[in-house]
Amino acid sequence: MKWQDLYKKRSTTAEEAVKHIRSGNRVVVGHATGSPELLLKAMVDNRDAYENVEIVHMVSMGQSEYCLPENCSSFVHNSLFAGGTTRKAIHDGRAVYTPSHFSQIPRLFTEKILPVDVVLCMVSPPDEHGYCSFGVSVDYTKPAAESARVVIAEVTPNMPRTLGDSFIHVSRIDHIVECNSGPIIMKPPAIGELDEKIGSHCAELIRDGDCLQLGIGAMPDSILGFLKHKKDLGIHTEMFSDGVVDLVEAGVITCAKKNFHPGKMVATFFMGTEKLYKFVHNNPMVQMFTVDYTNNPAIIAQNDNMVSVNSSLQVDFAGQAASESIGYKQFSGSGGQADFIRGASWSRGGRSILAFHSTAAGGRISRIVPHLDEGSIVTTTRTDIHYIVTEYGIADLRGKSMPQRAQALIAIAHPDFRDELRAEFRRIYNRDL
Repeated sequence: MKWQDLYKKRSTTAEEAVKHIRSGNRVVVGHATGSPELLLKAMVDNRDAYENVEIVHMVSMGQSEYCLPENCSSFVHNSLFAGGTTRKAIHDGRAVYTPSHFSQIPRLFTEKILPVDVVLCMVSPPDEHGYCSFGVSVDYTKPAAESARVVIAEVTPNMPRTLGDSFIHVSRIDHIVECNSGPIIMKPPAIGELDEKIGSHCAELIRDGDCLQLGIGAMPDSILGFLKHKKDLGIHTEMFSDGVVDLVEAGVITCAKKNFHPGKMVATFFMGTEKLYKFVHNNPMVQMFTVDYTNNPAIIAQNDNMVSVNSSLQVDFAGQAASESIGYKQFSGSGGQADFIRGASWSRGGRSILAFHSTAAGGRISRIVPHLDEGSIVTTTRTDIHYIVTEYGIADLRGKSMPQRAQALIAIAHPDFRDELRAEFRRIYNRDL
């Protein structure tokens, strides 16, 4: 059967498609801005037909109505990364959190550690050969779809057709729902004065020809703003947003000096505005891969001069970084932080940076502490940490003894907390600074 005939035969409505979800099924949802909101709404509207349907995904940028208290008899959310719309459900016990490095999530599905019944995803229209692109969300979505019993896809012309290892053939999609939805649009972040100071410090650690991993938000965008005088930067990252596009257009990011995938920006998902989505559409410079490739530390390390930039919630005197929980409360997830910090540490000439504001809660709490709060999860170990950056400067912890680490961190803590931190230093190490 020609793929065109198969496409027509499998086309249906969202309301009919979600009827193929059964009580007790495990449903994996496309990631972040690739969330199929039309299908999710139809599924929630059909809640009375379900009991104990498990919804699995990382970051949700949509409504996440399956997490609402009134829907808890129909759905339980298994979170791989707590987000703004799912965090409360985890804290209240209506959802659970499963820890995993981002690079390891595909194995949960492909090795049937978490067998997949249904995948809900969003893809581009098929090309002349019948292949649809996963667009802005290749990451774990593609491996999950390849492992699922049933694949239900929104097919929309608004999903960019990204290149690389990003395709699924029409024959692998069981139920096709044509629509005019598209990836979720993210508003550009507001960059504050502290972000600017931190961005300036981070930019000091980036050299011409470096290969970068950057995330989303005010901090990464502030760093990008200080790189306009750099030359021939490269990208190997789990995701990027609009700020990277600006530097490509300015001739700063060329990927010309990359020794691995030269001339190509490598990523696994995107979050940004329509500008970003237009940029990545059919762009040969942009190569998408599944996250078990992009975030594999051994793959990352093949890039010389790899620089990873991430953030954290709290760092102690030893250099342990708690980047995903506040005490016992899950705030986000492991994500790709440890993947890229480890990969950068193995890279020839590589460096890793953890950058964050020196305080939290409106200045009432220091993020640099003698010891992590009770219950806090160590996302990145002290043996993997390299640079810590706040608005007050840079602490290089690589090769430093325990007292030297504490001393370097106190120097970039907020001045309001330095006396208290020095007193704890004397108590712990029995010496003065």
